[in-house]
Amino acid sequence: MSRTVKQLNYPVSDLEGAKELFRRLLGVDPYADAPYYVGFRVGDQEIGLDPNGHKLGLTGPVGFWVVDDVKRTISELEEVGATAHGEPRDVGGGMLIAYVKDRDGNFIGLKQEP
Repeated sequence: MSRTVKQLNYPVSDLEGAKELFRRLLGVDPYADAPYYVGFRVGDQEIGLDPNGHKLGLTGPVGFWVVDDVKRTISELEEVGATAHGEPRDVGGGMLIAYVKDRDGNFIGLKQEP
């Protein structure tokens, strides 16, 4: 599988306000609307609103790369200077997400679909 960015998450402090802004910007209602995550789909792209992102240290949007094996990908990226930011976690249905930081401190999201 080729690696592609299919998801872009924004850390938000005002989930309701951000939801209304993105609803108008994207012209669609969210497909997922929970206190811990709001997700919009536009074509093959997912736009997520993460009210816990700032607690993780996120300061801006994070692209999530779809990978076959998130743990292997973390190891490969660590070999060239990335740093794992926490452990991979299951966010439901067997979908794993993880974060790494590049040498400049930029966050990179990794997503392993079930």
